[in-house]
Amino acid sequence: MSQRHELDVVELQQCLASRVPDISPFVDQLMRSLKPCIERSRDGDGSDVDIAIAVSEAIANAVIHGNHENPHKWVYVDCRCNLEGEVTITVRDEGEGFELSSLPDPTDEAHLMLAHGRGIRMMQALMDEVTFQEHGTVDEMRKLPGARSRP
Repeated sequence: MSQRHELDVVELQQCLASRVPDISPFVDQLMRSLKPCIERSRDGDGSDVDIAIAVSEAIANAVIHGNHENPHKWVYVDCRCNLEGEVTITVRDEGEGFELSSLPDPTDEAHLMLAHGRGIRMMQALMDEVTFQEHGTVDEMRKLPGARSRP
């Protein structure tokens, strides 16, 4: 784990092998590292839960769909939190990517009972901005200052 602290920003850079059992401990460690910055700048608004869920979903997508659980492929996570409360998280995988428009709508009646397919929708609901770059191999999510946790 690479970590940099300046007066106005905390930056973390980490990577993990593409193994599903490693996701939850990785996210727990990441959130512990970000916690002081999030608490100091976001005034206990509950956004830490939103961020943790969104990051878990993004990493799970990278491990499962991007890297196909190949433990020799890596998922790279970059986080940035500033004193104003903006949190930016980038998740990059080594997969082929995907086309966002080709994904089925999880709210469509035909997909309601499926046990998968809601990760991107959850990321979009929990974060203020979610973008996909490099054919979907890079997810960037932002939680903006003053944005409150959703109910």
